[in-house]
Amino acid sequence: MQKILIVEDDKKIRNELETFLNKNGFLAKGLTKFDNIIQDILNEKADLVLLDINLPYTDGEFACKEIRKTSNVPIIMVTSRDNEIDELMSLNYGADQYVTKPYNIQILLAKITGLLKRNSGSNIEKIDCNGFTLNIAERVIEKDDKKIDLTKNEYSILYYLSTHKNKLVTRDEIMDYLWESEEFIDDNTLNVNIKRLRTKLEELGLTEKIETKRGQGYLLR
Repeated sequence: MQKILIVEDDKKIRNELETFLNKNGFLAKGLTKFDNIIQDILNEKADLVLLDINLPYTDGEFACKEIRKTSNVPIIMVTSRDNEIDELMSLNYGADQYVTKPYNIQILLAKITGLLKRNSGSNIEKIDCNGFTLNIAERVIEKDDKKIDLTKNEYSILYYLSTHKNKLVTRDEIMDYLWESEEFIDDNTLNVNIKRLRTKLEELGLTEKIETKRGQGYLLR
C-alpha cells in the first residue's frame, strides 16, 4: 500500500483528504505539527507528499526546495495561491505538480495515481544508457567523472527515452507523457529540447545517441 503524506495545517481539509485517500486504497497520514516539517517529511519516507504552501513556521515552497536536496519523493503542491509566480517557483524548486484550491478531489486523485505510476521506478537511482548514465536523483547525465545538468523538460524526455531504450518512440508518445507530467510543450519545443539533449550528449563525446526516424519518432541507442 502506497503511503501519502498530507502536509496541510487546515484540520478539516487534512482530515477529508486522509479519509478520501484511505478509502481509495492508499495509506494516508497527515502531519499535525509544523515546527519541523522538512525533517518530518523526510522521516516519513512517503511515496508521495501533498504539500501546502501556506504553513506555520516554514513556507511550503522553501520546504520543497530543502527536501529536493536529499530526496526525489514526488511532491504535489496544493495551495490557495492561484498565481503563475508561485506555480513557477514551486516547479523550479522541484515540485512535480501544482494544484490550486478549491480543487476537484477526483481530479486530484487522478493526478496522484498518475504521478505514482510514473514514479514507480523512482527507487532506481541511475539508468545505464549504453555509454552514459542518467542520474535520477540529481537529474543529470554522467560519463566518467563529468556531469551535465538537464532542464526539467530535457530530463523528462531523456527519462522516457531511456526507459524505452532501443525502442522506437513516437513524438506523440513523448508529448503525451510530458502532458501527463504537466509539462505542456508543442512540436517546436520538442524539437528544441531534442536538439539541446544531443548537444549535451556531444559534450560527453557521444554522437548520434538519439536517432531520428523521419516521420516516425526517436530511438535512444
